[in-house]
Amino acid sequence: MTMVVLNRRYLLAAGGSVLAAGMSGLLLPARAEGLAPTESMSGGANNYRKGAPTVDRIGKGGFWMSGSVRRAGDGAPLVGQRIQIWAHTTEGQEHEPQSHGATLTDKDGKFRLEMPQIIPIFGQPHGHLAYDSGEFKTVFLRPVMRSAKETSLEAHFVLQPA
Repeated sequence: MTMVVLNRRYLLAAGGSVLAAGMSGLLLPARAEGLAPTESMSGGANNYRKGAPTVDRIGKGGFWMSGSVRRAGDGAPLVGQRIQIWAHTTEGQEHEPQSHGATLTDKDGKFRLEMPQIIPIFGQPHGHLAYDSGEFKTVFLRPVMRSAKETSLEAHFVLQPA
């Protein structure tokens, strides 16, 4: 049978190991401190319509735009944030009012809005999203789809206070 002798040297070494492991994140949960804010994308604000209505769906649907909204620094989900969405679709062009709508983030900072299928304009199938509620700095995104056959697109916002 092996006998462990607990002396001061052993306890100091063991305590130092626990402290080092805890400091490296092995005992503590990972944190999102220092999470950088999302920068607006070039072309993201094209055909933006200030105050587009909050809707349950844009047009007849069939395509899903989704994503998340978090606070810069700590990564906390942001509840009730308004995200405007618009695109060139099978039911209208991105400059037309019927191609715009907004939705709010849920308790987990996530949003999801159904809209008509996005189709290419200027050779690229892409959507537009904006955070513009004023509590945080405005951000415009213009994610491009890999293929016009995709039926969903995600975009994620990390916002910093205005």
